[in-house]
This record gives sequence, structure tokens and C-alpha cells, in this order.
Amino acid sequence: MEKFTQTVAQLNALVEDGIVPGISYVIFKGTNEFRQVRGLAQTRPFPEPLRAGMKYDLASLTKVIGTVPVIAMLLQEGQLHLDDPVKKYLPEFGDPRPTIRNLLTHTSGISGYILHRNELGPVELKNAFLTMMHVDSAFNRQIRYADVNFLYLGWIIEKLCGAPVQDVITEWVLRPLQMTGATFKPAPAECVPTEIQPQRGLIRGTVHDPKGYILGKHCGCAGLFATLDDLLVFSRALIETNLNGLLTAKTIDGLFQDQTPLSGEHSRSLGWKLLHSRTADHHYLISHTGFTGTWLILDRQSDQGMIVLTNRVHPTAKNQAYLDRRDQLFATYLHEMTRN
Repeated sequence: MEKFTQTVAQLNALVEDGIVPGISYVIFKGTNEFRQVRGLAQTRPFPEPLRAGMKYDLASLTKVIGTVPVIAMLLQEGQLHLDDPVKKYLPEFGDPRPTIRNLLTHTSGISGYILHRNELGPVELKNAFLTMMHVDSAFNRQIRYADVNFLYLGWIIEKLCGAPVQDVITEWVLRPLQMTGATFKPAPAECVPTEIQPQRGLIRGTVHDPKGYILGKHCGCAGLFATLDDLLVFSRALIETNLNGLLTAKTIDGLFQDQTPLSGEHSRSLGWKLLHSRTADHHYLISHTGFTGTWLILDRQSDQGMIVLTNRVHPTAKNQAYLDRRDQLFATYLHEMTRN
């Protein structure tokens, strides 16, 4: 893995320069891998070393690791179709135009403001999301990443499966793949803390996302905790064995193709963001990030990827320097991937 010297240096510099308290990462290609665990699990209220095998709040990686595979399986079984209207499954939602495809590609145009959202209970919050949102001019015209799309997908899963979305993810994805450390209910001592907030104090072992905190097991956009090993198991399965046979090769192909209903070429497949390889054919890679400081980049064609877990929101989520470094890291990694 010598060709990734700049990528590794930039990853390590996130800790060395105090951008994140600690980092766990792996860069792999085929059977070769390079991994490191560096820095602290927390800096406050007292320093605690980061240990290998600790669980991270994956934030929005929950979408692509949990919700997308379940939706893909429902699509394969014919219980759901990409161009079905959302309203078919969630009749409380008034607009007949947005489809399952729109939700997956963040082209639904669903937006709105819910007053005192974080003070509502789970039933009230779900009802507000279904009845108080509207479809604006972005519908079928632009990609606008929004959690509401995956809240709706989670509730559609619940309608079809008759169980909370996080329970379905556990039974359909985490257990079959033997992601033994992945869970929605971790022991706090095994977790890397996230933010320190006035109301909640040090958040450790409970989901950072406020919607996920309220909705609990009914949240399809956040809530999953996992170790670096869990994500490596998932990543290898996705690009090497069609998620250990849970999905078909055709379904996996669809994850590496533009799935937006927009004209021209765009950067979204089913849940995943698409990146262009720097190789001559410019084939697609898939990627996703999480608010707490997590990301995945996977290349099915060359069987390689980068998995990075940090708690960049500790002790505070105000961390623009991390976002700037992450963009630079993506570019460096894509460049170094093409080296022989």
C-alpha cells in the first residue's frame, strides 16, 4: 500500500493538527490492507485513549449500510418499485409526485420547517414530517441532500415489513453479514463519544442526530454504531460478493450508475454519491459521508476502498477545518488510486 503515502500522511495529520481527537481507518485493495488507530477517543471531560475495536456513531452512513440494502431487497422481491409514488405507502403525505427514486437520489424537493422540532415526541415528530412538509421547485430539477428522504424510506420499510426499520436492518443486513459489532443499542463504554451539548451533556452510546434521538428505532437516516472491522466486512461484501448474495449483480450494478430522474449526468445512484475514477475510463466509485466524521469510498471495478472513522464533532460540531481537509483527502486518494 506504499502508493498511498500522501493519503496516509493527510489522514494522520487530522490527529496531529488537532482537527479530530482520534481516527480509525483502513485503506484496502484486494486482500491487502493498511490500517491505523491513532489519537484519543475523547478530550473532555478528560483525555481517553482511542482503542482498536471501539464503536463509532456512523450518522448518515446508516443510510447506505442499512436502509439502502433493505430497500434494494424489497425492490428485488417486487414489493416496491423505483417509480412508485411515496404517497402509495405513506398516504398521510399529500403530494402524489415524489417517488421512491426521488427519495433515494435526493431529488424529491421535499422541504419545510417544523417549529420546535427537537422538542416533539416520536409520534408527533413523524406526523409533522409527513403532514407539514411540501414539495418545492427543486423536485426533479436538482439534487438536494436531505435526511427527510431517508426518514420516509424508513417508514416505507416499516409499512412493508411490519417492524421498526432499525430492527429490519439488524435482521436483514447486520446479522446475515455477521457485522458482530454493529448495533443500534451499543454499550456506552464501547463507544467513541461525540458532542458535548448543553441539554444532553457528553453524548456517548446514543445517537448524535437529534431526529434519530427522538425517533429511536423508527429512524432510517441515522442511529447505527459500528467498528472499523464491521465496515470492512460490509465494504468487501458489497463490492466482492454482492453483499454475500443478499443482492443480485444487477442490483449492485445499479448502485454504480446514475439513478437520478434528471437530464444529463449527475452524481447520485441509489443512496450513494458517485465519484469519477481518475483512470482512463473514468468509471464510477461510490461514496458517502456521515456528519459525525465518518466516510466510505468504494471502487468495485478495482476492488479497493477507504474507510475512515473519526468523531470530528467532539467536543463541538463547529469544525469547518475538518470539512476542508476531507475534501482534500478525497482528491488525494482518488489521485493515488491510479498509481501502479
